[in-house]
Order: sequence, then C-alpha cells, then structure tokens
Amino acid sequence: MKARYTTDELNGRLRFIVGCCLAVTMVGTIFTALYGLLFVSQPMEQSPNDAALFDLITPIATFLVGTLSGVMLGSNRKDTNGDGKPD
Repeated sequence: MKARYTTDELNGRLRFIVGCCLAVTMVGTIFTALYGLLFVSQPMEQSPNDAALFDLITPIATFLVGTLSGVMLGSNRKDTNGDGKPD
C-alpha cells in the first residue's frame, strides 16, 4: 500500500507543476513574438494590429514573470515546535 504524501511534499509538487506551466507559457509567448518579428516579413511602418499585440503581450509577460517569481520564492516555513503554526 502506498504511503500518503505529506503536506510539504504536496506543496512542493504543486509549486513545481505551477512553475513549469508558467515557464512554458512565458517561453511560448516570447518565442512566438520573436518568430513574428524575425521570420515574418514586416512593412516599414508598424501596423495597428502589431502595435496592439505588443501592447497586450507586455502586461501578460510582466504578470507571468511576477507570478513565477512569487511561486518560486514562496516560503516553506516549517513548524519546528509542533504547535500547528509555522515558526
């Protein structure tokens, strides 16, 4: 019979999965924007659609970086004295 995971193990797995999903989303967004800039022929003037896309990508990428750093830096405080509250 399998042993149940502890709260710390579940928290670690959750943080790992959320971090991987956010990182993959951020990398996909960046590479899509780079592909559009490098390999798609662009006119001399920026089109309104491209400007709107970059205006939309900027806050999304900022949010993803902030969330990813928050998830990765979130504390796993231990309860060393066993009173049920992190020390």
